[in-house]
Amino acid sequence: MVTIIGVRFKKTGRIYYFDPDGEQFCCGQGVIVETIRGVEYGKVVIANRLMEDSEVVKPVKKIIRAATERDEAICRENREREKEAFDICLKAIARNGLDMKLINVEFTFDVSKIIFYFTADGRVDFRELVKDLAAVFHTRIELRQIGVRDEAKLLNGIGSCGRSLCCSTFLGDFQPVSIKMAKDQNLYLNPAKISGNCGSLMCCLKYEEDVYKELNKNMPKEGDIIKTSMGTGEVLSVNVLRGAIKAAVRENEQDNANIAYFTPDEIEIIKKRRIKTDN
Repeated sequence: MVTIIGVRFKKTGRIYYFDPDGEQFCCGQGVIVETIRGVEYGKVVIANRLMEDSEVVKPVKKIIRAATERDEAICRENREREKEAFDICLKAIARNGLDMKLINVEFTFDVSKIIFYFTADGRVDFRELVKDLAAVFHTRIELRQIGVRDEAKLLNGIGSCGRSLCCSTFLGDFQPVSIKMAKDQNLYLNPAKISGNCGSLMCCLKYEEDVYKELNKNMPKEGDIIKTSMGTGEVLSVNVLRGAIKAAVRENEQDNANIAYFTPDEIEIIKKRRIKTDN
């Protein structure tokens, strides 16, 4: 077992584990740690906790110290400097005639590196841009090209649900999302309906998938033949969340069909629909 604390450097970024070095920390407390990017300021999101050695990627670095008021002030200063750096970089991009869109700027806590995030349709030769920026800031410059999902995470926005984007509020990592997930959730396969602000499939399709899989276990598919207390019939539609099955049933074969709703406990599937396959 090893004692760790979980530290996050961005509001919805990944959680990284560090050795508290015998000190006790609480959630929300600021700490100064060393990362592969340099010395960074982060917030504790997991207080001192024992974890199995197999759950932690070693070596686990020790924290440098708990953040002081002076450290907090430096962070605020860096946030202001990032705004200035953003404007300077925009002018340098225009001056070099580069086809790229600047998204965000980040200073490491010790300003040993400045990271400029951008999007572009293809590869960009930004060697001259790096030289221009290094001449202004006199520190290491990194230009990092990101995708549309990362852009949405950095910029935030309002989703089709009317709430702030999931990626900007609580999702730490992006997970693969497939069109099959939309089918499992009985969604209309209209790109405008199942795509997020970034243009990719909505992240919520992924983290809601497990619930739909569990609910679908006892649900029939459209076209299945079922047996009910009102007779035998064909499933017309299924509402997974409500657990409602709409079917056209007949008590006798010569009778007119009655449209009725059933729950999974009230039916018995006697014939699965035939799935057409392309030869």
